[in-house]
Amino acid sequence: MEITIWQAEAQGAALERSGATVLEPGPDEVLLEVLHCGLCHSDVSMLDNAWGISTYPLVPGHEVVGRVSAVGAGVSRSLLGSVQGLGWFAGSCRHCDWCVGGHANLCPSLEAVVVGRHGGFASHVLAHQDWIVPIPAGLAAADAGPLFCGGITVFAPLFDEAVSPTARVAVIGIGGLGHLALQFARAWGCEVTAITTSMAKAEEARQLGAHRVLSLAELGDHPGAFDLIINTSNHDLDWPVLIASLAPLGRLHQLGVPPSPLEIPAFPLIGGRRSVTGSPTSSPATLRRMVEFCGRHGITPQVEHLPMAEINTAIARLRRGDVRYRFVLDGPA
Repeated sequence: MEITIWQAEAQGAALERSGATVLEPGPDEVLLEVLHCGLCHSDVSMLDNAWGISTYPLVPGHEVVGRVSAVGAGVSRSLLGSVQGLGWFAGSCRHCDWCVGGHANLCPSLEAVVVGRHGGFASHVLAHQDWIVPIPAGLAAADAGPLFCGGITVFAPLFDEAVSPTARVAVIGIGGLGHLALQFARAWGCEVTAITTSMAKAEEARQLGAHRVLSLAELGDHPGAFDLIINTSNHDLDWPVLIASLAPLGRLHQLGVPPSPLEIPAFPLIGGRRSVTGSPTSSPATLRRMVEFCGRHGITPQVEHLPMAEINTAIARLRRGDVRYRFVLDGPA
């Protein structure tokens, strides 16, 4: 069928509206009519080929909320017309040890929505049925898109690692990821500290769930204070200070990609059995648990809506940090 797409012809180029042909869904696939699509900083990284995996023309967009408009063989027709979410991944092999072990997000044959295929800044997008997630009652579908990438990356360190509700959790960076991390950690039952370079955000951080707010410069005054630090910043930080602020058995969970390698001192890791982890989103099962958790606790991204036709405006504003906290582009494309 003929669809509409927004594509960049070359690295860093603006998106242009165009047409494309998409095949009917294959076995176990669904076709989503895109209703809303969040704009993630990863889309900008793909546009700029910052990771060396982009191919052009490129259609970004991987925080999709859409309506199932067609299904392939092996997919229940009861899904037709349902509203589903789709994040960074659109498929996996389903038979490797990682897939059958419940960690499909670690599959060596993962299919990313925006790598080698067109993404969600389009009228329609294809995905495997395993990777779509129904939007539960109590969660506004129009605002849910950012949960399927930004949200899951900050939910995973709590859920997948079975963090205790008595844990002391710090979140560095009150932005697209951090504003969700604060909400998740507070609803989890944790003692939550927001760490920021802009104390002008302090009151807003408290409204999002922080029990207290520290400036990044104050972190060195709190040795051994945290069981978990979720770092959403993509800047080079004073890594020894971060590690020193962890309690024994504490964990630094790194989500931002700083320009330089992390220089982590070995002795504090060894002496306190501390660790450094990360999360490449999570499994389909964890995605489903996340949206259920959001519906139960009233957790929602703070978004600004724009029509899909204003996607280039949204990208330009995201590049200069002019959004609080995520853009969602509304169809039709």
